[in-house]
Amino acid sequence: MTAKEYLSQAYRLDQRINSNIEEISRLREMATSISSPSWGEKVQGTRSTEAPFVHCLEKIMDLEQIINKEIDTLVGLKKEIRTVIEMVQNTDERLVLRYRYIHNCTWEQIGNELNADARTVRRWHGEALQNVKVPENPIKI
Repeated sequence: MTAKEYLSQAYRLDQRINSNIEEISRLREMATSISSPSWGEKVQGTRSTEAPFVHCLEKIMDLEQIINKEIDTLVGLKKEIRTVIEMVQNTDERLVLRYRYIHNCTWEQIGNELNADARTVRRWHGEALQNVKVPENPIKI
């Protein structure tokens, strides 16, 4: 695993968590909405005794458990990444890595924070990646 692949894991996991949170909000909307009546003929051999929103609530609970596990993994991964970043000697390189992989900032945001142009930020980033030492047994998602 390269340094960039290792450091990028936190961003991908964060995106996955956000996607699951969006899905939960859609499920909550479905669970609280009122379904429209069906005016057509309905022939049904067996009838479900559960309320229609129960299935949505079960999905919400399952997704919340998954999100909690992913958040725990993200916290552990970011702690490990912080330790790896702190081992980089150059302060500018360390700050670029921190803003990019811990705070998920864009190149423009990093440039504004460090008062540097995009080219300089990318150069620092490239040099920093060469100085990163990936742990022997890193957290993998």
